Amino acid sequence: MTAPSTYGLSSQARNLQWLLTDLVEEVPGLLSVAVVSSDGLLLLSSDPGQTGARQDGRDGPKGASADLATIVSGLGSLTAGAAKLMDAGGVKQTMIAMEHGSVFVMSISDGSLLGVHATPDCDMSVVAYHMALFVGRAGHVLTPELRSELRKSMESAQ
Repeated sequence: MTAPSTYGLSSQARNLQWLLTDLVEEVPGLLSVAVVSSDGLLLLSSDPGQTGARQDGRDGPKGASADLATIVSGLGSLTAGAAKLMDAGGVKQTMIAMEHGSVFVMSISDGSLLGVHATPDCDMSVVAYHMALFVGRAGHVLTPELRSELRKSMESAQ
């Protein structure tokens, strides 16, 4: 994973990037991590600007943080709709286990989502625990102003 540039960012944006980098470095088996706004735009990524294959030579999902953001946004919308139909309240976490990987989605705040693509042999409870820590630390600082700053930062990185 490449560390995003923090040049010119506010201290809150740098802190969020540090939290994301810490998540990636602390949790074994993470392939890609993305924070997505309520309107589906990528705010923060473990691999900003990367659009090809991962370092291990495999694709997944297509090697692009934008693809993970799309998946996370779609899953967030689908599960929110399902929860509404079932009158079950807000969605806290979604987990999909596949033959060759896992995808986790967790609500942050204001409809923003944290998404993780992980290896099939990851410890799901460790991933969920560290995601919850990230959400707890990031949720209160993810203001509209900070989301705007992060969007602009992601657009300039690509």
